[in-house]
Amino acid sequence: MRRYESWGRYPKIRDQKVLRISSTKGSLPLPEDERSVLPFALGRSYGDSCINDNNAIIDTLALSHFISFDPSTGILRAESGVSLATILQVFVPKGWFLPVTPGTKFVTLGGAIANDIHGKNHHRAGTFGRHVTQFGLLRSNGEHLTCSPTQNTELFKATIGGLGLTGLILWVEIKLTPIKSPYLDTRTIKFRNLDEFVEISRENDPIYDYSVSWVDCTTEGDELGRGLFMAGNFSERTKSRQPMSLALPFPCQAPSWLLNSYFMRSFNTLYYNKQRARTVDALTHYEPFFYPLDAILNWNRMYGKRGFFQYQFVVPFDQKGETIKEIFRRITRSKRASFLAVLKTFGDLESPGMMSFPKKGITLALDFANDGAPTLALMNELDTIVLGAGGSIYPAKDARMSHAAFLASHPRLAEFEPHIDPRFSSSFWRRVRNER
Repeated sequence: MRRYESWGRYPKIRDQKVLRISSTKGSLPLPEDERSVLPFALGRSYGDSCINDNNAIIDTLALSHFISFDPSTGILRAESGVSLATILQVFVPKGWFLPVTPGTKFVTLGGAIANDIHGKNHHRAGTFGRHVTQFGLLRSNGEHLTCSPTQNTELFKATIGGLGLTGLILWVEIKLTPIKSPYLDTRTIKFRNLDEFVEISRENDPIYDYSVSWVDCTTEGDELGRGLFMAGNFSERTKSRQPMSLALPFPCQAPSWLLNSYFMRSFNTLYYNKQRARTVDALTHYEPFFYPLDAILNWNRMYGKRGFFQYQFVVPFDQKGETIKEIFRRITRSKRASFLAVLKTFGDLESPGMMSFPKKGITLALDFANDGAPTLALMNELDTIVLGAGGSIYPAKDARMSHAAFLASHPRLAEFEPHIDPRFSSSFWRRVRNER
């Protein structure tokens, strides 16, 4: 049975009516009463931006057809329920790749626009919204609108990163990137602390199209923020035997001992030391490079029945990196370390989206098991540091930021709000706007 919940499995849903749409023609399915609606696809948003408790959601997965493709330009038009996984399956063998991809391929085109996803190549390509040429938007008043940089321009800007609140995206047109091989020439560099990370990023980001780092949040002192820097460019080389694409389900709800600080520290130490040499070069298939967690289906069960929080922020660069260091110190002292701490730099390529999250700086994404009040208190502490440094918090991964934190993170909010469809809302939106 399909579950209509967020990937973090928090907050829990009490009542949510499910509506469906199966065609890009016709009108929007709406409840007979005054309840609001929200598009729902694959449910990979971590927090409450994809749920609409005590209201209704519109299941969009039946909008799953390709419409057209121009091999001379790489422009693909497809319905909004088509997943990135499907695009990769069809187009990688033809020599095309996604212009931007997050850490999971189980995201639809509509969701990619609504959250203005970013990836390992933000410093080179910016966000997903920069590669969208146009899309179709269905409003609750029955209007079918084509939105692009030259047509319904303000709605185009509001919908990119607009969290599904401006209407239902029906179809999307994006420009794919040509590749010569499904493999990348990769380099993995072991770094001892955050100062080394900054230096390695500065040296390698101009060389590599894609880069990201796993970091250990359990260390202190001279090893604060140690980790593995991973970078790559699509190769002209290939291998005769392609790896098998195998996804295994996470077997059960994880026991509580799996998430204690001792186990976290031991796991992170083992993972850090899995690479003995400082630098390792390899020819790596795109699947494990971009989507290592997709090999474990339902990995969110690792955090147990209470679910977990994803916390991602961006802070501007400062000369000595003191902001990011202080955040790591707070996390280490809290003993609420994350298995999945990801650190990278954002470039200065601006998104067309009014509510887009990335801006030039350093971004860190973490998972915290939901231990209730202590976990919430830690994230409130981190909010103070992030916002005090002029940073922002990512709404697509949030389940608890305050009204004040949301306002501080989104300076174009007043420009965005007039474009919200009056019948659209979400649990996230009502929370951050102090509405019930």
